[in-house]
Amino acid sequence: MSSDLVAAEDVLLFVNAAVTATGQREFRASAEEQRLSLAFLHEYVRVNYRPLYAAALALDINDHNAALIAEHLLRTPAEAEPREGRLIAARLAELPPQRVYRLFGALRAAGVNNRRTRAIVRDWLAGRPDLAHDAVKYRSGLKAAARHARLPLPGEHGAETGDFLFAPGRRARYAQPVLEAFRRARHEQGALYELPFTVAEGFAARHGVPREVFLERMAPRMTRLERLRARPAAPGTDLSVMPLTRLALYVLSLPFGERRERRAELTGALRAAARRVAGPHAGSWGRVAAVLDDSWSSSGSAVKRRRPLAVALGCHFLLEALAAPGAYTAHWTSGGRDPLLVRPFGATPLGMRIVDALEDAPERLLIVSDGWDNAPPGLAGEVLRVWRSRLDPERRTSAVHVNPVYDAAGFDVRRLAPGVPTAGIRDAEDLPALVEIARFAEGREGLAALRAYLDRRVELFLDGTVDGGGR
Repeated sequence: MSSDLVAAEDVLLFVNAAVTATGQREFRASAEEQRLSLAFLHEYVRVNYRPLYAAALALDINDHNAALIAEHLLRTPAEAEPREGRLIAARLAELPPQRVYRLFGALRAAGVNNRRTRAIVRDWLAGRPDLAHDAVKYRSGLKAAARHARLPLPGEHGAETGDFLFAPGRRARYAQPVLEAFRRARHEQGALYELPFTVAEGFAARHGVPREVFLERMAPRMTRLERLRARPAAPGTDLSVMPLTRLALYVLSLPFGERRERRAELTGALRAAARRVAGPHAGSWGRVAAVLDDSWSSSGSAVKRRRPLAVALGCHFLLEALAAPGAYTAHWTSGGRDPLLVRPFGATPLGMRIVDALEDAPERLLIVSDGWDNAPPGLAGEVLRVWRSRLDPERRTSAVHVNPVYDAAGFDVRRLAPGVPTAGIRDAEDLPALVEIARFAEGREGLAALRAYLDRRVELFLDGTVDGGGR
């Protein structure tokens, strides 16, 4: 194998990890194993392929790895490439603020305070829409970031926000409503309903406010995700605005009886979310067959409960939308035919289901599984090998395996067969982009083609045409 193909494989291996791995416990690997495996991959790819390592910030990698890439790049300024600063700044603008503040905290703990880091911190804080809100909701993070970068807080009320953080006894009252509400909430129960939800929760507990009373009064100020997390299965939850994978997780959290009673509502919401993701590509994929893993391992772990199954369920509805009308078939490993009632159960007879799917003569075969083929072991790989080498060498059917679970021991997502490309996936929404990048994993295109693809993604990302897709 040429050095270019080896390099392309190394970079794709890292991209798979950066999409799927979050350093949390998985079904078959502990959190510590995940963190150690990820740490090695980040160091290896940064040292050997730094421009491509930085370019990964423009891909659909998850927030955990985006923050790690930014941290590793900022820790090593002597090796910096010209566009790194813009890539870091653009990706930090998309990350949740709490994750950015944790990143700044990690840089402070590591003693990283070079000029580029201070500029990144300064520009990110200047771009925040309401620093007073951050001072209340992310108080320790903002305080540490401003102190470490030695920055005066920007904005018309920067001095007042600075006093709130560093000299809280200096002012008897605050001009900014959220700061004044925080001051009053220590002694006045009514003021807590003027605060961000997560801050108000603490004051509500201190004042002994009953949980239901608090949630009812706080509802107008809560975000959609806060309402969902506070009452995950509450009737009346607005499903029309929920992202596809999150909606699939919500559906799987409901008892079977409720899923049956709300079948029309839930199915309609899932299909609507899938159509939003498919966009102009709806109906353009021709005949599609899917093999979807609902075996016991799709239950995930305590911290990622039912996540693999939710990805499979989301992909099911998305593939239905992408396929030509009436040209989609789904094959769940359990043999079930009702997607709304799937549950993690049993072994993983991937080989048998792949045979079933290929009998449909699809133009596209999509396999959504963690790759642990065990009924019998290895059958899926053998079926795919024989099919690709003897039955379909002209590649009339394109096949892609997407895997929602990072295999810490293998430093990659688990693969089924060399002739079928595998891509890591975290959210069903990322499926179309991952199918595009999976072609590089077939080994027929080398590093130059991959580099050109990444360069195009970086240009679009920096121009604001596409977002980084982190979730």
